[in-house]
Amino acid sequence: MHSVKQLKTLSNNVKSAAESALNATGGLLRLAPCWVPRSFLQPGKRLKLDPKDLYAFGLNRGGIDERWFGSTTPAANDNRTPDEGLSYVVHDGQRFQLADVVQELGGKIIGDAIFSKYKKWPVYSKFFDNMGPIPHHMHQSAAQAKLVGQEGKPESYYFPPQHNATGNNFPYTFMGFEPGTTKAQVRKTLEDWNKGDNGILDLSKAYRLKPGSGWLIHPCILHAPGSLCTYEPQWGSDVFGMYQSLVEGREVPWALLVKDMPKEKHHDLDFIVEQLDWEANVDPHFKQNHYLEPITHHGGGKDGFEDKWIVYGKVYGEQLFTAKELTVNPGQKVTIKDNGATSIICVQGSGKINGLPLNSPKMIAFFELTEDEFFVTEAAAKSGVTYENTSGTEPLVVLRYFGPDANPEAPALKYTGNVKL
Repeated sequence: MHSVKQLKTLSNNVKSAAESALNATGGLLRLAPCWVPRSFLQPGKRLKLDPKDLYAFGLNRGGIDERWFGSTTPAANDNRTPDEGLSYVVHDGQRFQLADVVQELGGKIIGDAIFSKYKKWPVYSKFFDNMGPIPHHMHQSAAQAKLVGQEGKPESYYFPPQHNATGNNFPYTFMGFEPGTTKAQVRKTLEDWNKGDNGILDLSKAYRLKPGSGWLIHPCILHAPGSLCTYEPQWGSDVFGMYQSLVEGREVPWALLVKDMPKEKHHDLDFIVEQLDWEANVDPHFKQNHYLEPITHHGGGKDGFEDKWIVYGKVYGEQLFTAKELTVNPGQKVTIKDNGATSIICVQGSGKINGLPLNSPKMIAFFELTEDEFFVTEAAAKSGVTYENTSGTEPLVVLRYFGPDANPEAPALKYTGNVKL
């Protein structure tokens, strides 16, 4: 089977289909690509999606600039398809939603601790790929998002070199505010919204983005992501508020500022300013407290592989997600044991995972099935997953992210925040 169109979609008997897949693969679920469009952004063309399919959802829906991994989180897009943002498992000529598998099998998939606490897989990751920068925006905390029936959204960034041969138009990200910025200055930018560029970036600082590095961004921190293709482990939510009125000559509607705020507060400028974590935004040591460099965990040198932490640190004192990058040298094989369930994406090379084909495609058609994405159950991760590089010339590189509290041994960042998520 090479096309989603050839698959039968299951909504019943998911449990037996999933168990069959797990028995056949040693605890792995093969996932189909999950594409997400954004109407207000311009695709960066580095997702390996066939250029003719960039507007496969329709021009009115916008270009496809995101691919989501291991997602049980719906995309919060206007006029979205019913399953937009939801990953599908592929097995034996059938497909069924990962979200349904988690609900049917619970702890057997994501671990008892996570399922008992959250009743779902509460995180996901994506490739986020744009030609230029996006508006200076924040993601609400749990308490703020709860006011509109949503969940908060901390997130993290890693810039995989394999997807960043070009930096596109603006490989710099504005984050937070310059120390000394006042709330009155920010309020003034909201008052000036309809005058054109409201000038909020004049209060901020841009950081140059470097492939092979990353950032940890807490809720309520403003950021205007630049134009590198980004791997983004994050909480399973799609809330945001955009505080910039004009980006590269394109209007940002006021509705995108207040979409996840209570309706009675949509024109309360003081309330909107107070949505920001002020201490974190004006932190004079912002980079020190949020910047991530890869840290080797296992392997290196003559070991034939290297496993690095690429996302680590806590958000408001809690480890909500972590991520690693595994590199297996040509002709080498390694068995990796992890503490919890994990979702993987292969970004370079070809080989096998538990004996199944694993490779990074050169180009992907919109309906095409790939062999680059899998979900690994907690039991399989703890038993060990075997990666084999069958290439004689290039490394096999895999990114994988984890759910809450999966890696207590992960490195720490100094900043812990001052607001409970």
